[in-house]
Amino acid sequence: MKLMKKFTAILLILVMVLSLSACAAKTDDKTSTDLPTIGVTIYKYDDNFMSFVRRAIDSFAKDKAKLEMTDSQNSQATQNDQVDAMISKGAKSLAINLVDPQAASTIIDKAKAAKLPVVFFNKEPDAAVLASYDKAWYVGTTSSESGVIQGEVIVNAWKAHPEWDRNGDGVMSYVLLKGEPGHPDAEARTKYSVDTIVAAGIKVEELELQTGMWDSVKGKEIMDSWVAKHGDAIEMVICNNDGMALGAIQSLNAAGYFEGDKFMPVVGVDAIPDALEQIKDGKMVGTVLNDAKNQGKATFDLAYNVAMGKDPLDGTEWTLDDSKAVRVPYVAVTIDNIEFAEEAYK
Repeated sequence: MKLMKKFTAILLILVMVLSLSACAAKTDDKTSTDLPTIGVTIYKYDDNFMSFVRRAIDSFAKDKAKLEMTDSQNSQATQNDQVDAMISKGAKSLAINLVDPQAASTIIDKAKAAKLPVVFFNKEPDAAVLASYDKAWYVGTTSSESGVIQGEVIVNAWKAHPEWDRNGDGVMSYVLLKGEPGHPDAEARTKYSVDTIVAAGIKVEELELQTGMWDSVKGKEIMDSWVAKHGDAIEMVICNNDGMALGAIQSLNAAGYFEGDKFMPVVGVDAIPDALEQIKDGKMVGTVLNDAKNQGKATFDLAYNVAMGKDPLDGTEWTLDDSKAVRVPYVAVTIDNIEFAEEAYK
């Protein structure tokens, strides 16, 4: 009889434990299913800079939202299909890094039809297209600012190193690796970097300008041909982004630069970690911090708020300009403040 009572008591305890576990599991399931789904597209995962923006979005979404994140593989048609799939899966908002900025109206039409808010980031749609939908916003930068700051970095370095004017003619003979043609950042960086140099009273000569499509491999291939053609007649290498700058440095390394007194100044934009290492190694003059961490944070903050039915800026430090855009500021980076840039990637 005592044995029977003991068995019954143990059985009751086991039932209670299992019941509590089941309740806890249900609570956990409920918590996970309560998280809003945000559809995120990246124009291509293997873009150096966008990989850090993607990482930041993923980090800030932890325990707050479920991300449906996809690689559009540099195909607008693929991205359009991905957006359709995200909508069908019940996304509450969309965060879109456009492949082609001209396709913004197509994405907006899809979002409008589904009554979904959309946050574009990094590749800016035309202002009129953004204004056409009251639930559309943009997170990025002021494109001209990066060009101006890059130009200032070049001016300061050129004036500090008169020996870079190898032929002593008082003219900076430069080559320029441009990003994607038509991309607002590529066009603005190309124009404003050179305009800033000229405005500082430095005469310039453009030896070559070619698009490297933001890509390191293309940057190396183009730089190979320029070195073979011009050699030491090149006195400055200006790059619209650090990815192409890294490719240029790889080419210059192979050509014997950065050994002994043989030097070639290279300047980029983005301040990605690999570029910061090149600055520390003395192979890159400087870059411009394109703040991937804060671009990712602002993108997630806005997309999360609107997914929850709130004002896009609710509880954030961000502000919108007249174009319904959050502008994350750029910062010049040289060896003198490199620790600041390194902090941005921690």
